[in-house]
Amino acid sequence: MPFEPDEADSIDALRLKSRQKAAALNQHVLGYGALAEAEWHAAGIAAPDLPTMRQYRLDRIRAELKRRDYAGALLYDPINIRYATDSTNMQLWVAHNPTRHCFVATEGPVVLFDYFSCEHLSDHSGVVDEVRPAVSWMYLYSGELTEQKTRRWAAGIADLVREHGGGISRIAVDHINPEGVEELARLGISIGNGEALMENARLIKSPDEILAMRRSIVACEAAMGEMEAALRPGISENELWAELHRGNIARGGEWVETRLLTSGPRTNPWFQECSARMIEAGDLVAFDTDLIGPYGFCADLSRTWLCGETEPSTEQGDLFRTAADQIAHNIGLMQPGTSFRDLVERSAVPPGDCFPTRYGVLYHGVGLADEYPTLPHAIDWTDDTPDGVLVSGMVLCVESYIGRLGGREGVKIEDQILITETGNEQLSSYPLDERLLGG
Repeated sequence: MPFEPDEADSIDALRLKSRQKAAALNQHVLGYGALAEAEWHAAGIAAPDLPTMRQYRLDRIRAELKRRDYAGALLYDPINIRYATDSTNMQLWVAHNPTRHCFVATEGPVVLFDYFSCEHLSDHSGVVDEVRPAVSWMYLYSGELTEQKTRRWAAGIADLVREHGGGISRIAVDHINPEGVEELARLGISIGNGEALMENARLIKSPDEILAMRRSIVACEAAMGEMEAALRPGISENELWAELHRGNIARGGEWVETRLLTSGPRTNPWFQECSARMIEAGDLVAFDTDLIGPYGFCADLSRTWLCGETEPSTEQGDLFRTAADQIAHNIGLMQPGTSFRDLVERSAVPPGDCFPTRYGVLYHGVGLADEYPTLPHAIDWTDDTPDGVLVSGMVLCVESYIGRLGGREGVKIEDQILITETGNEQLSSYPLDERLLGG
């Protein structure tokens, strides 16, 4: 045994010691390791002040709660729980198995309802006031007794609202099934749009969040470099894509959201998923990282490479330069104070024979994942497309896909851009393929 319990209360003492041991060995406490730290040091990126970052996020949530007159927020999305508590637990699993949730009181505590025996996973955060066992009423656990278990779950939430709501009985919820809505309503609790609340809270990044995002991008680009070094004729798309996953995990990253890597004729149209196809010499290889890296920050970058020791065809070069020119032009438009509508109206778009296969958006927000706003092409703007204004501290990705309708190949490029007080800064820096640029 690593420690000896007190004789009087051995079970409680063992539980406490076990929790303390686990908390001290939490992945967020241990950090990201020598490889990632060496790369961040070489890039000159300081470490974020995590306690300051966590408090900033909590303050952002509570400011939105006050502005919208809510008693608190009930969060199920693991990305939102990460934002509120900077704690993680089986992130992908809980994304589709609602067994972990968090209540953030507008004036009161942050209560994390976690998976069984997982109290130690948030002890590092400094912003979680209490951990309780989650009552999960998904069918996997409750079967035909879902209604009964929902009542027990809702009673706990209602008690928190009554105790800390200051007389307000309205809360924001990001994801919830109908049974929960009905039971909370029966207890006098009404709900509003928690997604709107959290997307607005997450919109403006603090200086520490930007440092964490810079580090995540450095880790992503290092993994991209390993992937490019592995690119050779005869490697499969799946094998090549695995290099990005390996590099991300080796640097303490968390997961990759999609399978968007294709080669040769599979690059047109876009959005085919990575496959067992063997990449051939002279193929274009296009991918979108969609990577959740260190600190939980998204590095959402796209590049297109030419496989093998060969020169590009005229068609490949034309497609690539068109995409690169579109990206460069549209980055130049990203200035603070610019409205979303004005931005898309002035943006460069694919030429006519490539326009039908255009990427679905020109720009989208990014933080812990893809975030608000999403800005379509001007022709796709509708009466229900929200307008807004670029503000310093926002981070957006600028997208381009260029492939002729019915053509053999296509090119994908995407970069991550910080809006500053005086303009913008490109956070991503992985070089474009010089052969395809014609350089």
